[in-house]
Amino acid sequence: MSMPTLLTLTAITPQLLAALALFAFVSSITPGPNNTMLMASGANFGFRASLPHLSGVALGFFVMVLAVGLGLGRVFAAVPQLHDILAVAGAAYMLWLAWKIANARGIAGGEAGGRPQTFWQAAAFQWVNPKAWAMALGAVTTYAPQAHYNANILLVSLVFLSINAPCVMTWTGFGVGLRRFLGRPAVLRAFNLTMAALLAASLIPLVLELAR
Repeated sequence: MSMPTLLTLTAITPQLLAALALFAFVSSITPGPNNTMLMASGANFGFRASLPHLSGVALGFFVMVLAVGLGLGRVFAAVPQLHDILAVAGAAYMLWLAWKIANARGIAGGEAGGRPQTFWQAAAFQWVNPKAWAMALGAVTTYAPQAHYNANILLVSLVFLSINAPCVMTWTGFGVGLRRFLGRPAVLRAFNLTMAALLAASLIPLVLELAR
């Protein structure tokens, strides 16, 4: 079923669809944990080796929006402690990923640079990514009217998939474009430390929220 055909089965108006597309683009293209890691992956491993990682991000988030829209979000609303547990687990995992990025030793081709994330690792990461949760919850609560709700959720998810995928490809491409400048170990080391610091810094809003 094409998106224009699906649109006729939903309660999402063209104006709401345009607003959703803008939200999807702004939230997908701006810096965050996924984009930071993809940029680092593109710089360290190249575009082709990073394809499973970026595919896992795009398709994993698509599934997440569907799941949140179809009921998982209500579980966290009913039991907010689960959200806090997931947030702490996600923060710990992101700090571990930042450590891995900081300690990548060289541009691969080779084993010395480590390995890029797999499809399933990247897809699973969406469930502990605070920005992904904010995007998914914002999308389903703001842009999915109650009338024809299931069709609305499917359309919202497809819009995000169609916009998010090119955005994460762009960030991976940014990293690939930097490879020629990162041939010197000291420069690559500085780049990886910067990416690791940015990934760790993306946890600041989460820490402030948990501290309230």
